[in-house]
Amino acid sequence: MSRAGAVQHPPPGPGGGGRPDDSGVTAAIETALGTYLRSRTADAATIDPVFGEATEALAAFVLGGGKRIRPTFAWWGWRGAGGPVESPEALAVLRAISALELIQASALIHDDLMDASATRRGRPTVHVEFARKHAAARWRGQPARFGAAAAILLGDLALAWADDMLHAAGLSPAALRRAAPAWRAMRTEVLGGQYLDVLHQSTGDTSVRAALQIDRYKTAAYTVERPLHLGASIADAPPELISAYRRFGADIGVAFQLRDDLLGVFGDPEVTGKPAGDDLREGKRTLLVALAVERAEQRGEHDARHEILNAVGDQSLDAAGVERVRGLLTELGAVQAVEQRIAALTGSALDALSAADVAEPAATQLAELAVTATRRRS
Repeated sequence: MSRAGAVQHPPPGPGGGGRPDDSGVTAAIETALGTYLRSRTADAATIDPVFGEATEALAAFVLGGGKRIRPTFAWWGWRGAGGPVESPEALAVLRAISALELIQASALIHDDLMDASATRRGRPTVHVEFARKHAAARWRGQPARFGAAAAILLGDLALAWADDMLHAAGLSPAALRRAAPAWRAMRTEVLGGQYLDVLHQSTGDTSVRAALQIDRYKTAAYTVERPLHLGASIADAPPELISAYRRFGADIGVAFQLRDDLLGVFGDPEVTGKPAGDDLREGKRTLLVALAVERAEQRGEHDARHEILNAVGDQSLDAAGVERVRGLLTELGAVQAVEQRIAALTGSALDALSAADVAEPAATQLAELAVTATRRRS
């Protein structure tokens, strides 16, 4: 079924009609999202049925995949700060942190458009789906422009609905006030990181500093650091625990992105849902590329440097070209260097976690999540 078809809502899971529990938090997040999106798409249809259909595509995008990493980190941040799963507020917390998936949807929809990505999770991206809809209906104007406009609007709507979902979750006024700084910072950071990504692609900045700056703000802040901060703030955690969470989250978040960078070049398309080498074609200025260029310059291997830089942003790069760049990245030691950095960041994050007063079972779960996030294959 295409994304623009009817929304497939998940069946009731743990937390759907009562309290969530630690073992069923992912299913509870799915249920919370399905319930919320069902309500909001119905609201949209009252404006006009065609707008309701468009928002069904957004809902299908949100519910059609994803690991729910961000709300999961937020949940364990709340639990680690003493949030009681048996309390009446647990379901409100679950609904509030599920709003992070709408932030993620907004970022992905806009990112795919800016990168001209054709697929996401093995399916057409939102702008491509709506361009095809335009072409099939033989409407006026250019299909690509219509697809881009639809993606911009639906990405904006996801961001607006994220804010609505947080504030309608049922948190106490005091908890909402405590959550506000993390929520505000996260939204600004992810947009700032996205701007830096676009800027550095345009200027051709392949420095290590630029790559790490993007990783820090485009991914790490809103993937791990701020979700933990959000959950802890809702639980009224002390400043020292929030500080420890942020250190842990910043390191794991960067390591998460570095793994993503490796998968973007070396990943199996059957597992990642994206064509092999797509990050190269899209011109992503990753640490992997930055280290390879830096090492080629240091060694005086100008041909290798030139070949890598030419490949980055070359949308016509074929399978042979991707394989050639893979070989250069490996030969120059960039792949090994990124793997070492992932290991070092994971180690420093786990040190920060172990030194903090994190309640069980959250301490164990966060340590396991850290390893899972940085060793994944998709």
